[in-house]
Amino acid sequence: MRDRITPVSFRRKKEAGEKIAVLTAYDFPGARLADEAGVDAILVGDSVGMAVMGLDCTLPVTMDVMHHHTAMVARAVSRALVVADLPFLSYHTGEADAVRNAGRLTGQAGAHAVKLEGPADQFGGVIQAILRAGIPVMGHVGLTPQSVLHYGGFKVQGRSEEDGRRILAQARALEEAGCFAVVLECIPSPLAAEITAALRVPTIGIGAGPACDGQVLVMHDLLGWGKARFAKTYRDVRGEMADAFADYVREVKNGAYPGPEHQYE
Repeated sequence: MRDRITPVSFRRKKEAGEKIAVLTAYDFPGARLADEAGVDAILVGDSVGMAVMGLDCTLPVTMDVMHHHTAMVARAVSRALVVADLPFLSYHTGEADAVRNAGRLTGQAGAHAVKLEGPADQFGGVIQAILRAGIPVMGHVGLTPQSVLHYGGFKVQGRSEEDGRRILAQARALEEAGCFAVVLECIPSPLAAEITAALRVPTIGIGAGPACDGQVLVMHDLLGWGKARFAKTYRDVRGEMADAFADYVREVKNGAYPGPEHQYE
């Protein structure tokens, strides 16, 4: 049996120059397949709101939703590190709430770590409080979807020299605060390369180019639902599902299904 991946494994992979593969999953079947495929970590993202709930942003996703999906994923996984997103307003209201909610996703739902968005000058105390509770924390800078109202939409960050310096400083501060890895979302590739070289902990890119220590994609994006520039369709599962559904409707309508092999005597 392969060894379980841990936050310590992430640091060792960076030191060894081994790329880290991270994938989102929101349910038991998807998580089981991702784990069997050999991903290093599964992120139970608040992106569940946009990927499977029909929302146009992540802000309405609640702790109850995250607990529900995290528990399904955790039951499916035997090797990968399970990281659960702390959703909007679950850690913004103070250290006590943050620790309580992080504990709910780990102690009750079964995640091995949590991820939160934002800089250490705003959430450093929260990060350290969660760490004191014995819960590993992954950071997230660049485009932070929970700040979509502030950005005025989902926009690439760090294009200007000033913004690039700010994001680099934020990533360094998250490392100093104790994060075992930092997600870099939707920033220019040269900036991501500079941050990756500057940090001792791994960077996990999404729309941040190839120089990051690892990559993360939303499962539905790589299966044919993705529209972002950085999303690659590895298999058109969306198209296959559409064809299967259409075939089923046609066979029910014309009486071809159920056939004799689908009936009981």
